[in-house]
Formats: sequence, structure tokens, C-alpha cells
Amino acid sequence: MLNELGHFALILAFVVACAQSVLPMVGAYKRWPGWMAVAEPAALLQFALTLMAFAALTWAFVTSDFSLRLVWLNSHTAKPMLYKVTGVWGNHEGSMLLWVLIVTLFGAFVALLGSNLPTSLRARVLSVQGMIGAAFFAFILFTSNPFLRLEVPPFDGQDLNPLLQDPGLAFHPPFLYLGYVGLSMTFSFAVAALIEGRVDAAWGRWVRPYTLAAWMFLTIGIALGSWWAYYELGWGGFWFWDPVENASFMPWLIAAALLHSAVVVEKREALKSWTILLAIIAFGFSMIGAFITRSGVLTSVHAFATDPERGMFLLIILAVFMGGALILFAARASVMQAKGVFGVSSRESMLLVNNILLGVAAFVVFVGTIWPLVAELFFDRKLSVGAPFFDLAFTPFMVLLGLVLPVGTQMPWKRAKLGRAVAQLRLAFVVCLALAALVWAMQSGRSALGPVGMFLAAWLVAGSVVDLWSRTGRGGGRLGRLVRLPRADWGRAVAHGGLGITMAGIAGMLAWQVEDIRVVQIGESFEVAGHAYTLADVHQQDGPNYRSTFAEIEVRKDGREIAVLHPEKRFYPVASMPTTEAAIDNGVMRDIYVVIGDPQGDGGWAVRTYYKPLANWIWGGAILMAVGGGLSLSDRRYRVAAGAARRRRAPGQVAAE
Repeated sequence: MLNELGHFALILAFVVACAQSVLPMVGAYKRWPGWMAVAEPAALLQFALTLMAFAALTWAFVTSDFSLRLVWLNSHTAKPMLYKVTGVWGNHEGSMLLWVLIVTLFGAFVALLGSNLPTSLRARVLSVQGMIGAAFFAFILFTSNPFLRLEVPPFDGQDLNPLLQDPGLAFHPPFLYLGYVGLSMTFSFAVAALIEGRVDAAWGRWVRPYTLAAWMFLTIGIALGSWWAYYELGWGGFWFWDPVENASFMPWLIAAALLHSAVVVEKREALKSWTILLAIIAFGFSMIGAFITRSGVLTSVHAFATDPERGMFLLIILAVFMGGALILFAARASVMQAKGVFGVSSRESMLLVNNILLGVAAFVVFVGTIWPLVAELFFDRKLSVGAPFFDLAFTPFMVLLGLVLPVGTQMPWKRAKLGRAVAQLRLAFVVCLALAALVWAMQSGRSALGPVGMFLAAWLVAGSVVDLWSRTGRGGGRLGRLVRLPRADWGRAVAHGGLGITMAGIAGMLAWQVEDIRVVQIGESFEVAGHAYTLADVHQQDGPNYRSTFAEIEVRKDGREIAVLHPEKRFYPVASMPTTEAAIDNGVMRDIYVVIGDPQGDGGWAVRTYYKPLANWIWGGAILMAVGGGLSLSDRRYRVAAGAARRRRAPGQVAAE
């Protein structure tokens, strides 16, 4: 019965989304307050109904209700409860239901917190968000219904993919979707602004919190996915340039550019057309990610489905929304004339350079991701674009971005003197250069990747410190003024510093990683990167729903035991699939990473060992970037602006268009 209620709630949510798509839009056009007022309750009802459907599906997984085809395909009675719950979105149909739940969640936020918006703009924003929801509700109901029943329920299920039976599944997809789908809100704001024909400083301030939230969640989601791949797959990498990884990275790059360009709209009312275009493209890349993941057009270890019918439906959704938005953009571009003028040497120019670098970097990733499909369709050639291309083509833009960010933060608006901005960073530059020289000397003249990476990292961190300190003015009491700086200033500095930390981690791991692969007998010792390893034991043991080959490896440095690691190879009988569980001794300055392989003919075991300098700086920097986004999001200026707008509006007054 609960499954039928969930299915019925999903159908009702689709009907409500259709009404939300039409009535407020017509009301805004005709200036009918009653029709515009439909938007808020419709958005809240749509979210409540979708939440009801999601809760019903979750309960089916928790209770192992194998009368649902989806539960039978992706669960098992012996599976731990955590993976029964996460199995809800560890598949195509359930993940799409999570996707549309987040679409409705963001719409509900605007309905509850958007009282500072002009009535007509709010109605149009929620109407466009309703259109997005309606499209994906239709996709779910007609091609990916999670509530399909089995005529004869089996006694047990086929289990979830063993690679997904990990705590990472509980956090990575929800955060990633909050970022992916959160960009739908910026898209709705952009389209609504195009329809109204007004993009001004107020619009820039309204759209920034939603962009910040989406970028912050996307940062967390990408970092969690990278960390999950690092410890779960057993190959020791943090990024593979897989098509689905790229599909999440492209909107992150565009959202970062959008954040910076929205500041220019808010502060100077410039770059209006460019900012609107970025808002459209950012969500477009999110939909491209959904298409890549679920259509089967590109091979990926992350793919959910390979159904051409689903792929075609998603392609139609992508074409309608992106095509319609771009046509509207072309038709209304003339009304988005910039008011603020600025010189070649100014903060606006530096932010434009920032946008160009991020935009071109995203385009490079897009070309590398989609080129195998283009080559096969038009040239009948099967190509694979891997890490060497991306490393060579993408890295220079990130290096340039790292160089210009600290300079840009020192530039005043409208007109600036580049020499004065650079002068404030002279000491920081000398210190960073000295650090790079020290690193070069310590590594005995090996690859330049390490010193260059350390310079960029230190340059970004030092630039963030100088940025904050320069805003405290002159004279006494600077520490007090530093503490009282707006949270947006702190957020920017923390996020830029976090990017520097991540760059240091990537450079350190790639430049100085040590890898060792050998066959080891039980009781035998070997040395890697100044650490002694001893394979103490290998034995078999049973887990909740798997059998494990469980190793015990002792790690010593200078004769002192520093860790006992337990790498595993697991075999899941229901899925007939093995997995590798790496054992990692995490440290601030390095990771010790060990993987146990297959038994060898001479009685030994294959053991793969990595020494990974600064590995955790990669994810620590990502956490700092997300914290920076959160600090900016909590800036009191957003709350003050909302309150001021409410005070200005007379009771019962409809805001002017």
C-alpha cells in the first residue's frame, strides 16, 4: 500500500509542477496577483509530495520489500542497514528521484525565503523551476519509474554493486546532487531575469547565495567522490579524468566563474550578459552530466544506465531548456546593457580574466570528454582521451589562475594601478620564491612540478593573508578590525587559500609519490621510502555479506612501530564480484597506502605499497574551499538586504516589474 501511495504522490507532484510552470508565469505577464501567488504554495506542495514518494521508496529498501523491482535489483536481506538506505540512490531510478527531490527542495527554499524578491520575479523564478521539475518528473514516470512491481516477489534480492557498499555512497551523491541540481536555481533566476528584461545589482545579490550554495555543495561532493575513489578502488589515485568525473567538474568550474562575475554585476552593474550566459551554461553542464551518466553514450565506471530511450529523453530535455534559454538570451541581450565602465587595469578586468581562464578550462575538459563520441559518430574511429591530454591541456590555465588570483584581490574597482597592487605582494612573492627554491634543493633537482606547485600554493595562501590584512587599514587596532571584517571577505580568503592547499597536495603527490609492487612471503620484510614493512599474517574471515582475505602488515620507521595496516580483498557471493579495500595510515605530511593482491604460486602474496606525500592536503584544501563558501553565504549583508526589501515594501503592495 505504501508503494502505491508513493507512486501516487509522484504523479500528483508532476501535476502540481505543471500547474506551477504555467499559472505564475501567466500571472506575472498579466499582472494578476492571485495567479502569481500560486507559485509559493505549489512549490511547497511539490516538495512535500516528492518527499513522500522518496520516503516510501526508502521504506521499501529498509524493509527489503522485493515486490518492488528496484529493491529486488539493488538490495539483499543480508546487506547492512546503512547500505540498504544508501541503495535508494545507488541506482538510476532512485538517484533520479533524489535529483528531482532536490529540484523541489530549492524551489521550496525560494518560496519560504524569497520574500525579498519582487513578486513578479519570484513568480517567474518558481515557474521556471517548476518547468524543470515537470520535465524530470515526466522522465521518471515514463522511463524510470522506481515503483514498478513484480508479479511474483522473489525471496531475496540481487544485491547492490559491491563497489557501492561503502559509507561514501551515503554522502557523495547527495552532496553532488545538491550542487548539480542547485545550479537549476541560478538557471531559473537567469531565465526569469531575461523574461523580465532586467538584470541589475539587486539581481546579482539575489542570485549569489544560490550560486554559492550550489558551488559549495558541489565542492564537497567532488572531494568526497575523489576521496572515495582513492581509498576504495585500490589504485591510489584521486582523479582519473573519467567522463562522469569530468561531468561534475565542468559545472564546478563554470559555477566558480559565475560567482566571480555575479560580484561584478552586484558591485558595478557590468558583465550582465556574460553572467546570465554563465548561469545558463552552468546548469546546462549539469544536465549534460545526467545525460552522460544515464545514456550509455560514453563508457564510465560511474554509469547508471545504458538505455537509449532514457538517453534520448534526457537529450530532448537538454535541448529544450538549453536551446530555449539561449534563444531567449539572444532575443533579450540588447536590454542587458552594462552601466559600470572600468579600465583595463581594474578589479573588474581581473575578474574577467578569472572568468576567461575558468571558462576556457571548462571548455578544454568538455572537448576532451566529448571527443571520443564525436570521433566515433563522424569519423568512425574509436578514440580514448586520457590523463596525458587533460594534464597537458588543462594545467596551464590553473597555473595562470593561481598567479592572477592574489593580484586581483588587491585591485580596486573601476580604475587601478597594477604596480601598486603588485607592490603590496612583493614580500609574499619573495617568500614564495624562496620556498620554491628550498623545495627544489631538497628534492635534488627532480621534476619542476613539486617546486612550481609549492610556489603556487604558497602564493595563493600568502595572497589570501595579504588580502585580509590590507583591508584592516592603517594605524593601531588592526587585529580588532581584522576580526570584524565581513564574512564574505573571510570566505573569499579562506576559499582562495583552500585552492592553494589543494594545489600543494596535488603537486606533492604527483611529484614525490613512491610506488612499490612485489611478491612477499608471510614474515618477510621490505623497505619503501624509508619505512620498513613486514607481512605478518594473511587469513580468511567472513563479513556480513562477503568473504575477506585479510592481511596484517606492520610498518616501522627507525625501528619503531608506527602502524599496523589491514588491507583486504573481499568477495561478494551474491554479486559474484571482488573488491579491493586499501589500508591507509593517514598523516598530515604523508599517507602510507597498502593493497594486498592475489596469492602467488610460491606461497607469497602480491603487495602494492605507496608512499604519498601531502595526499590529505588535496581534500583538506577542498574542505577549506567549502568552508570559505559557507562563510560567504552567512554574510550578514544578505540578511540585511532581505530585511530592507521587506521594510521598503508597503503591506499588500505588489512589487514593480
